Amino acid sequence: MEPIDVFKALSNETRLNILQWLKEPEKHFPKQGAHLPKEVSIKGGVCVGDIQEKADASQSTVSQYLNMMQKAGLLESVRYGQWTYYRRNEEFILQLAEYFKTEI
Repeated sequence: MEPIDVFKALSNETRLNILQWLKEPEKHFPKQGAHLPKEVSIKGGVCVGDIQEKADASQSTVSQYLNMMQKAGLLESVRYGQWTYYRRNEEFILQLAEYFKTEI
């Protein structure tokens, strides 16, 4: 873990909001998974387009934000066809919480 990358990723209000929204995707993205075949399940994953719509930002901006957050370790992604779904990396977030508890 590179703490500075995490801090940079979370230093933007929209990126922080995205992380918070993905904590409860059913609440914030009720139509998630609309583009997936019924037999495919992305536990908590949300399509980039749905995130973009809620963030009210351009597709390129949201994609850049999601990429930055994924590189920092905060998000995971899965691609199905032309759709990419993002969810929180809960294991990493627990490690981050432990880092705060013990190191900061």
